[in-house]
Amino acid sequence: MLVPPDVPLHRTRAERFDDLVLQAVARLEPQWEAHLSGIEFAVEEIPPAESPATGPHGPVPLSRLELGTPTGGPGDQGPAPAVSGMPEPADEDAGPQPPRIVVYRRPLMARADGEEELGELVFDVVVEEFARILGIDPADVDPGYAGGE
Repeated sequence: MLVPPDVPLHRTRAERFDDLVLQAVARLEPQWEAHLSGIEFAVEEIPPAESPATGPHGPVPLSRLELGTPTGGPGDQGPAPAVSGMPEPADEDAGPQPPRIVVYRRPLMARADGEEELGELVFDVVVEEFARILGIDPADVDPGYAGGE
């Protein structure tokens, strides 16, 4: 069966995963819009081999938080959240860098038993990293936070 490109069935797994990250951010926006506006979101297939959280016997990370560099003030929060499969390298000479939450697609997909569970797992990871940026408990970001249960 042929499916037109604008029909959801035509979306690749990677595109559907990107959509899950965007949906997770959208779930947080009603309460946290001002804080989210200064944060970038990215998706990478797998964590880098040199990731400090991974070792020969260590767990595979599901995400990474890059704190960025300080901005000029509250009005200098940068663009709205965006998801990108290929994050741009940080350029120290380009001025302040916003915080970035990087979500790893393959480790998350390997832990989920279906699309619904994957969506909840992605949401939990986004909540955890966002809470780290704010310096608060993930349950304070979202009362429905499951915390890996």
